[in-house]
Amino acid sequence: MYDILIVGAGPAGLTAAIYARRASKSVLVLEAKSYGGQIINTPDIENYPVAAHISGFDFATKIYEQATALGAEVVYEKAVEIIDHGNEKEVKTENNSYKAKAIIIATGSENRKLGVDGEDELVGRGISYCATCDGAFYRKKNVAVVGGGNTALEDALYLADIAEKVYLIHRRDEFRGEDANVKALKARGNVEFVLNSQVIKLNAQKRLESIDVQNKNGEIRNIEVNGLFVAVGRIPENQNFAKVVNLDSAGYIIAGEDCVTNAKGIFVAGDNRVKNVRQLVTATADGAVAVSEAVKYINSLA
Repeated sequence: MYDILIVGAGPAGLTAAIYARRASKSVLVLEAKSYGGQIINTPDIENYPVAAHISGFDFATKIYEQATALGAEVVYEKAVEIIDHGNEKEVKTENNSYKAKAIIIATGSENRKLGVDGEDELVGRGISYCATCDGAFYRKKNVAVVGGGNTALEDALYLADIAEKVYLIHRRDEFRGEDANVKALKARGNVEFVLNSQVIKLNAQKRLESIDVQNKNGEIRNIEVNGLFVAVGRIPENQNFAKVVNLDSAGYIIAGEDCVTNAKGIFVAGDNRVKNVRQLVTATADGAVAVSEAVKYINSLA
């Protein structure tokens, strides 16, 4: 029986482990793949306080080492089910079962990909899923944004202040995002809409050099860009826990800034919860907040 069981060893989960151990709670972290989560794919982090430049792998390794040095136990098994027994929670993996007084779900979310050949290989070399994270690398260069929701529109607005030219590519002729954002983009002289179109090919040597875009009539256009920002949605990894915590229509766990879910003793931290800003710094903040609430809950059981 652990005090706190954390599902996910990304920045949110490992921060939670650090804070839980500092609160003298026994901690088990279950991780399906490898520690660090999505951040390990980021070649250079520039927007995290204190560290002006650090690779995602180095960041993840440092936070992992800090958590384990404090006594957090990390087991590499995928959590497939959470069972709420009241004051006792159970997490089942494919091979084992673990029990705890409180659970923090920190499974994060995955970027929805375009599905174009070479996409994975070019991440960090022209392909990005976060304009606020990587936009500064493309100052005075040509970039493209793919998507039609508010994230894509906001990314294009953000990049318009940085890049020389921004191409906004959307497979339909109307955007799902707010009209105010569309009007703001139309007012920008360096933004070009490429509608009824989709990216079909990535052209690169060592880095992305251009993209081929096909419109609904089958016509193909080659656009020279240094960066391609994909904003076609994210996939939260919460479906295995839908029986115990409430999810919104997109699959995110419903919780406020206190990280408290509808299920007593079960909390959420990081990109897999409903929130407006999904950044490294907000993920780590969630980890600290979730532990604070978990400790209050555990103390209430005494």
